[in-house]
Amino acid sequence: MIAPRRFLPSIASLRALEALDRLGSATAVAEELSLTQSAVSRQLQTLEAQMGVPLILREGRRMALTPPARAYVAEVREALQQIAQASLRLRVQPRGGSLDLAILPTFGMRWLVPRLADFARLHPEVTINMATRLAPFNFATQAFDAAIHYGNADWPGTDHMLLRSESVVAVCTPELAMRRPLRQAADLRALPLLHIETRPSAWGDWFTAHGVTAEPPQGTVYDQFATITQAALHGLGVALLPDYLAEPDLAAGRLVPAYGGPTPTRGNYYLVWPRSKSQDSALGLFRDWLATQTGEEDSLPR
Repeated sequence: MIAPRRFLPSIASLRALEALDRLGSATAVAEELSLTQSAVSRQLQTLEAQMGVPLILREGRRMALTPPARAYVAEVREALQQIAQASLRLRVQPRGGSLDLAILPTFGMRWLVPRLADFARLHPEVTINMATRLAPFNFATQAFDAAIHYGNADWPGTDHMLLRSESVVAVCTPELAMRRPLRQAADLRALPLLHIETRPSAWGDWFTAHGVTAEPPQGTVYDQFATITQAALHGLGVALLPDYLAEPDLAAGRLVPAYGGPTPTRGNYYLVWPRSKSQDSALGLFRDWLATQTGEEDSLPR
């Protein structure tokens, strides 16, 4: 059920309030919205009357938002952005729709993108827009229809589909591995360890899996697998890389296993979407197609 009309102000008045909060003066608002200052003032007065609470602090010619109005604008701004994006999607792709997808940089580029030509062939009416995100986010405040996410699929208010599990391998350059004998997992503690920002417990989990209970030593921290891979290739330390990512450099001899083989991690890769989007037609087509691309035996494109 749609809310009563008194709680649904006009887009024009909401735009005026949002612009006043952002720009700080009625003159700037009028210029941005191509209106007269008197028209801006009327829209703000109408909004105040409709809401029944003071929104504007007026001191002579100066205008500022009250604290409750600033909090209101923070929510309204997100809503205005979602309306604009929905309207853009409708105009750009009115038949099949579009899907705004958040992807992890490395997994998205190595696993998803090489497969998208098949989806485009099967569903040319659907447009997929992608943006990279390294950490989980709030679907309510960021306008994504779905996300490729690593973890335990524990986002509230969402559904998910498993894409694949992951194993990591400890790797370094052959030169670094020859510095000292590496006969057991604990020996790696004597080498510089490279850490990934998005998985702070990765080394602790790896050592625990190999029977080492002591906390791993601290080391340099990297924000993406692309950068930590380059650090390992330049001999800066031992990195824990997903096996699919390490395989090309292991095969070429640029990296070697520092100790042991692939070790399963606690997380998996998922497609995650808000339940409010479950019936979206573009998401449904993408989800059904993606289900044909998953499977433990399905190797990642190189």
